[in-house]
Amino acid sequence: MKIKTFLLAGAIALAGPAAFAQKDDHSAKHGGIFVETKALDFEIVAKPGVIQVYVADHGKPVKLDGAKGKVTLLNGSEKTEVDLATAGDKLEAKGAFKVAKGTKGIATVTLAGKSAATARFEVKQ
Repeated sequence: MKIKTFLLAGAIALAGPAAFAQKDDHSAKHGGIFVETKALDFEIVAKPGVIQVYVADHGKPVKLDGAKGKVTLLNGSEKTEVDLATAGDKLEAKGAFKVAKGTKGIATVTLAGKSAATARFEVKQ
């Protein structure tokens, strides 16, 4: 009986943290690149005509009232900085951007009353 109790207690101890861990959704819902930072989660959609940044906190969309953002695109030695504006549930910039496979970028988002959160990304396709 003591062995069964010991085994059951051991199984609960090993499974406990996993069973109670918060399961955040880390999938890209808008066809972009998902990046998790200490402060926020980003999904960055970078295309030649538009750059969109969706912001979430543990999988839940964040209110963007008063938010500011910037994306820096790096293509070899070429550097382009783009200011983002709030557009509904995302931050967005429209224009002609050089975005191709291998383009690297840095997205910086500052929510009202909070410190800036930064995410690095690379376009894979």
